[in-house]
Amino acid sequence: MTHEQRFSSLQLQLPQAPKPVAVYRPLVVCQQLAYVSGHGPVCLDGSLIQGRVGAELTLEEGYAAARQVGLAILSTLKAYFGSLDKIARVVKVLGMVNSAPEFYEHPKVINGCSELFAQVFGEEHGIGARSAVGMGPLPGNIAVEIEVIFELV
Repeated sequence: MTHEQRFSSLQLQLPQAPKPVAVYRPLVVCQQLAYVSGHGPVCLDGSLIQGRVGAELTLEEGYAAARQVGLAILSTLKAYFGSLDKIARVVKVLGMVNSAPEFYEHPKVINGCSELFAQVFGEEHGIGARSAVGMGPLPGNIAVEIEVIFELV
């Protein structure tokens, strides 16, 4: 099954690919790698999921925010390449959680994105190296920011 077929079978809806809000490119290709800039949790209506996980948001809400970031990243990939089938594999995920000082479950939050990628790209190609860290406030008080490196076909 192709990545596009798996994605279709999941019946997911993608938000609009986010536009840069500063001086950067959402995606840069270099030597068969796609470097995706940090994305936030963009919802279908264009709004962002905001708040600190462990304070205003629960672990489950943080997980859902990270999954929404994954959907925004998939939207950027589709906008740039036209198809998810241009992706060979996930190489590296860096997940940043806007967290309360006493919140320590960052990996469980970022699983929202990682599990989505495993579903879309398959476990062999959808699980890469990963870091999940807590941060002081993220831009715009978004709940999660994630950047990813993908290998291209």
